[in-house]
Amino acid sequence: MSKTVVIANQKGGVGKTTTAVNIAASLAVAEKRVLLVDTDSQGNTTSGLGFDRNDLGHSLYDFYTGASSMREIIRGTMLPFLKIVPSSVDLIGAEIELVGSDGKETLLREGIRSVSDMFDYVIIDCPPSLGILTLNALVAAQTVLVPVQCEYYALEGLGQLMRTVELVRGSFNPELEIEGILLTMVDMRNTLARQVADEVKKHFGDKVYRTVIPRNVTLSEAPSHGKPVMLYDVRSSGAQSYLALAREVLGGQEMAGLNG
Repeated sequence: MSKTVVIANQKGGVGKTTTAVNIAASLAVAEKRVLLVDTDSQGNTTSGLGFDRNDLGHSLYDFYTGASSMREIIRGTMLPFLKIVPSSVDLIGAEIELVGSDGKETLLREGIRSVSDMFDYVIIDCPPSLGILTLNALVAAQTVLVPVQCEYYALEGLGQLMRTVELVRGSFNPELEIEGILLTMVDMRNTLARQVADEVKKHFGDKVYRTVIPRNVTLSEAPSHGKPVMLYDVRSSGAQSYLALAREVLGGQEMAGLNG
């Protein structure tokens, strides 16, 4: 059985998609079989791996509407161990079409279970809002990885997410746990960034990853080339940070093929 991790924060602009793409790619480089599920209608995770959002054929929308099975919409990527369930703007329609449907909250969970024997990890990127798509992602997951930008409203956004996790745990998914808190866009020369990092660590203790993701221009450039950052520039601080994060997620296991 695979482990399903949702990348979530109801606050936008905190690095969810960057984290989803690059932790998935880093785990794949470690030769873990990874499925990356794009549940955001903006499709940035999809385009970040080189797919044209306007010319997909089948996408997650087709799964939600019953036109395709989960297995039928899985696509290969430039990394042998990484597959993707792509998304397009059509997914906006799924939010509307699913309203009032019985069992709408568990559709993604059932879809992932149908292919779980094919993967070691399933990573889900979700929208920065609490709708049917995000709810499906939280119900499908075993754990939540929370990217947090080191800025003024970070703790407020974290508090909102923790309340949401509690609600989902109480109603749909009692096993849901926090995988970890990831500090993103960090510049430790900035006093506020250091203060926010200290506050997050004070509240969440060892749930905060030792690895932090720095502000790094390469992380911003890589998606425009349709590549994870380690395929765009593996020596960059952004790439090395996500590879270090993968080591933490794997519990310090050897990252095959990355020495040197």
